[in-house]
Parts: sequence; C-alpha cells; structure tokens
Amino acid sequence: QVQLVESGGGLVQAGGSLRLSCAASGLTFSRYVMGWFRQAPGKERTLVAQISESGSKTDYADSVKGRFTISRDNVLKRVYLQMSSLKPEDTAVFYCAAQLATRAVADYWGQGTQVTVSS
Repeated sequence: QVQLVESGGGLVQAGGSLRLSCAASGLTFSRYVMGWFRQAPGKERTLVAQISESGSKTDYADSVKGRFTISRDNVLKRVYLQMSSLKPEDTAVFYCAAQLATRAVADYWGQGTQVTVSS
C-alpha cells in the first residue's frame, strides 16, 4: 500500500520559514517525480515545485521562485520543501504527490498539511 505522509506545517508569521517533509512508503521512490502542490480555500490545487527522480532537476511556480527549495533523499524516501520569506498568500493546504514521468497526472497523493502565514 502506497502512503505519502506530509508533516511540518503550522502557523508562522510573515517573513518566517517552514520546512515541509513528505515520507513515502510502498513504492519505488526513486522512480517517481515528486511534487508539492497547494490549495488555498476556494481555489484550485496548483503545483508549487517538483523534482526529478534523481533530484538533478527542479521546477518552481513563479510565485515561489527564490523563496522555496525542493529536495529529496532517495535513501530515506523523503521529499522536502524548504519555505522562506513566507507571505500570507502562501496560506494553503500543501500536498505531496508522486508521479511517474510517463503519466500525465499524479499517481499518489498525501493527505495534506496546513500552512498558515499570519500578517
């Protein structure tokens, strides 16, 4: 059974930092592109950052470039999202996702972790 379990969310003041972690189990982690998505109330879920299977390639939404960093550890089967200079508009539920490169959509999703940035 595949599981993606996010942790590290919470309440932080604007300008602060948080580090999200996603622990994967039940899949060959190194075969999957990993991504972080977020969904704010009343809005669609959008891609924040993704990282290639080996970790050599990363992509970011324009809104988080220079502030967020995605990384992964294929031995520990974890993917991380380091978030800095947080803004109130970053408030959302953040989801971890795993996707095979040959697929158009994510194969697996975590349950989400809430990030709230106060002004």
